[in-house]
Amino acid sequence: MIFNWFKIFIYHLKQNKLFSFLNVLGLSIGIAGVIFAILYWNNENAYDQWNSEKENSYQVLNQLPTGDVWANSSIPFGETCKATIPEIEKICFFDIWYTESVIKFQNQKLIDKKIVLTDNNFFDFFPFPIVKGAKTDILKEKNSVAISEEQAKLLFKNEDPIGKSINFNNKFYTVKAVYQIVKPSSIEPNYVFGGYKREQDADQWGNFNYGLMVKIKKNADPALVLKKMQNVNFVNRTAKDAKESGQTVAQYIKENGELTVILDQLKVARLHGTKSNAGSNFPEGKGNLQLLYIMVGLSILILTLSLVNYINLATASAIKRAKEVGVRKIVGASKKQIIAQFIFETSIIVVLAILFALAIVELSLPYYNFFLKKSLTMNGGEFYLQLILIFGLVIILAGIFPAIYISNFETLKVLKGNFSRSKSGIWIRNSMLIFQFGIAAFFIIGALIVNSQVTYMMNKDLGFSGDQVIRIPFNYVDFKKKTDKYLAMKPEITKISGVQEVSTFAGNFGSSAGSSSGFTHNGVFVQPLNVEMDFGFLKMMKIKVVEGRDLSPQFASDTIDNWLINETLAKKLNLKKPLNTVISSGWGNEKGNMKFKIVGIVKDFHITGFQDEVRPMVFINLKTLKWNNFNNVFVKVSPDNLNETLAKLKTYWEKNVNPDYPFDYEFVNKGFAKTYAEQVKQKDLFFILNLVVIIIAIFGLFALASFSMERRLKEIAIRKTLGAETDILLKELSKQYVIFCLIGFLIGIVPAYILLQKWLENFAFRVNISPVPFTVALVSLLVLTLMIVLAKAYQVTKIDILKYLKYE
Repeated sequence: MIFNWFKIFIYHLKQNKLFSFLNVLGLSIGIAGVIFAILYWNNENAYDQWNSEKENSYQVLNQLPTGDVWANSSIPFGETCKATIPEIEKICFFDIWYTESVIKFQNQKLIDKKIVLTDNNFFDFFPFPIVKGAKTDILKEKNSVAISEEQAKLLFKNEDPIGKSINFNNKFYTVKAVYQIVKPSSIEPNYVFGGYKREQDADQWGNFNYGLMVKIKKNADPALVLKKMQNVNFVNRTAKDAKESGQTVAQYIKENGELTVILDQLKVARLHGTKSNAGSNFPEGKGNLQLLYIMVGLSILILTLSLVNYINLATASAIKRAKEVGVRKIVGASKKQIIAQFIFETSIIVVLAILFALAIVELSLPYYNFFLKKSLTMNGGEFYLQLILIFGLVIILAGIFPAIYISNFETLKVLKGNFSRSKSGIWIRNSMLIFQFGIAAFFIIGALIVNSQVTYMMNKDLGFSGDQVIRIPFNYVDFKKKTDKYLAMKPEITKISGVQEVSTFAGNFGSSAGSSSGFTHNGVFVQPLNVEMDFGFLKMMKIKVVEGRDLSPQFASDTIDNWLINETLAKKLNLKKPLNTVISSGWGNEKGNMKFKIVGIVKDFHITGFQDEVRPMVFINLKTLKWNNFNNVFVKVSPDNLNETLAKLKTYWEKNVNPDYPFDYEFVNKGFAKTYAEQVKQKDLFFILNLVVIIIAIFGLFALASFSMERRLKEIAIRKTLGAETDILLKELSKQYVIFCLIGFLIGIVPAYILLQKWLENFAFRVNISPVPFTVALVSLLVLTLMIVLAKAYQVTKIDILKYLKYE
């Protein structure tokens, strides 16, 4: 029997090549979309799940009174929590960003971008399998390092690395262990260097320079631990500072606010953890939960659309098999056998669709990985189980309705040529078509609004001009002499032909400034970004000073106690006449907090992406403070002979700055463009999915139009006999599809508006949703509908009348 079913399937496959191709193609596109979403979902939810300590390990974050969240803490806070809270088993200080540096061993030199600086408890929180060396207390000794298995082979070849010394930042570290990286993990370091804590920060409660993790004892209540950690802050910071300022605690909190401690469990931190102002809480970054939901939601929509399309195509082609079903029933086939036969045929089509889908995914995976910045592959037992689940689900959803529909044909009616069906069946098919129109409307509107937002971001005035300005990483090892080195090399770089200006600041366009310090003025607490800069920086970047003056070497006080503030900070402090206002800063020296006088107001500009509001900023000269955070040198170059200028800069840099590092640069405008690169990719994703959805919708519309019009061939023949003109027939045949299109559009605009409004809320600077995208979507759908329906209707109106009326 199975062999007979297979022969019948092959026969109809050959007889209906177009319908069969559309069936397989439509389903394969839908299944491919779901496979892409599954791969992304599996990867994001797999982070740190290998880690046996994930349940009891928590990252500590701090929310400032301004609402800003930082993934850094101070050393005394962490140490005090460990000493006074018995539920805390261990703590670990680490750097939340990877460090890039040169690693040397004998005559070998490697530049590695995945270096983690930490204290001796790192492997108690991230227990990577130890391949060689110490199993416990790996980083206990000063100047100890652990290396990944892959890096050990690169650096030491066939030598045993244990006990060997490697050079990092002009210091020697002894290799204590070799470990195997387990992916995906929130931290995937190639090198783990101990001795991270700096002695000068040991009693500085206000220096939030360190990532902090705590491990609580099993069965301990995290909420209780959090409450006790909050109390540590209250006793040692809030109450103490209130007493020193001569205020009651209530008065102090009212004026300055209070720090709030947040605990993020490692198990869920990747996707559900608190977002910090740094953008990333761990070196491997934070998962984009919204994008994950978007990908999964859109893939389900497309699969649903594919299933609806398949059902429409299957029922449209069923009319051609009605007599076959009638004959099979006459010779004794039961209803269950006919259902089983058509489910069997659906199973073959689904198998073919899955094979095509896997081929589509395999070919597209490199582009998908580039889009997500991942290395996803189609393997693993979980993925294959999910594939089997998809197979079963698609067969049930796609096969049951057409099979039951076909099996319910009444034998005598179909053998006599009467294929009319019930009104309920017609209603179901029409509802499916309306649903397809709704999804198509959603995607068209979505693509237009996303494109509008991306275009807005690309064209918006940034408040600065990075034209012909390049950013060169300043990899100078001696941190204490960095400023002196920069000031000494600046005039030398300026002499290079093609170099127009040289300057620097502690930050990076598209990222942020290097530090932030809070202070209170006239009862208002603010947490501005600190922009330590060289003279001439604002002029070079064409950042305007709207009131007062820029900092200048002509004024000695500009390197002592003068600063600039931006418009946002002036507004937050309610300064109507800000010039010459003296403010006590958050920086301290032996005499207490330093006081600065405002000499200029800087026009607001974007240093971070459009997701963020313009932050309050203070601008000071590099020489003002004993410390600085700048890591780049900014050079404005002439567009003439640019390659020659860059070659000369390369020669100077590698000879005079740090010969261990290759010369590298990036144009500032290009660097800032990375802040909306993800949105550009989302725009491209919507465009691609839009095409897919429209193609599938065309299949469905073509199927239902064919089905409907073939059922009305006798009616059309009679109308033509009675003298109906072609244009009248076209109008009659197409008007219902225009109505379906309008109903589908009205259904689609509601979720489109709600979800896209939600998406736009991610941007502090965004477009308003106008009627234009909805109008364009409606016109597009109507034109597309009329093109397909009228083409099919015109074909039907040219039928041979005698063929359909000769037996009447």
